[in-house]
Amino acid sequence: MQTEPGSLKNKFDSIIFDLDGTLWDSTGNVALAWENARQQVAFDVAPITRERVRSITGMAYDIIFEVLLPDMDIQQRDEFKAACAKSEIDTLNAIGGDLYPQLEETIKYLSARYKLYIVSNCQRGYIETFLSHCPVAGHFLAHQCYGTKGQPKAENIMDIVSDHDLQYPVYIGDTKGDRDAATKAEVPFIFASYGFGKLEEGFIAKVDTLSDLQSIL
Repeated sequence: MQTEPGSLKNKFDSIIFDLDGTLWDSTGNVALAWENARQQVAFDVAPITRERVRSITGMAYDIIFEVLLPDMDIQQRDEFKAACAKSEIDTLNAIGGDLYPQLEETIKYLSARYKLYIVSNCQRGYIETFLSHCPVAGHFLAHQCYGTKGQPKAENIMDIVSDHDLQYPVYIGDTKGDRDAATKAEVPFIFASYGFGKLEEGFIAKVDTLSDLQSIL
């Protein structure tokens, strides 16, 4: 954890969370879902592993498949993306992902002090799936994602700030894309180093576990 314990207390009125790599890790079950989708299409797709899913986590949903399958025919890529999207939601609705340790205690602590929100680059319905498996779902007041409007994460952060009249928000995420989006939205950024990315600068604090947030906020 990189900051003085308690140094950020009472400096914000709200917290906006990234989802994947920040609140849970669904990459193993997403890989299973996409592998299932791979068996459903009539053309060849390279096997989908957890490592491949982790490599693109945090990207906008449309961009993911351009990165994974750059040489595939666009029509086939769109067909596979649609199959993956359905299989992913069906699979995660059934078995969920891995909630990070002490999520319940940490969210309860934070919600007593801040308004809590989620902004993710995921497809429509994905945040709702997370919330259906989250024991403290009711503590999140609203959410926004790429799949809702097809707009970049920075704009979704700005929408949450504007729509809910947030005066002093902070964004918590685990990738360079999260940091860059928060910077563009002019919102301070806390880096969740336990997630999928690596950063050396551009954040006001770094936490090594989700529960570390209780010490600094």
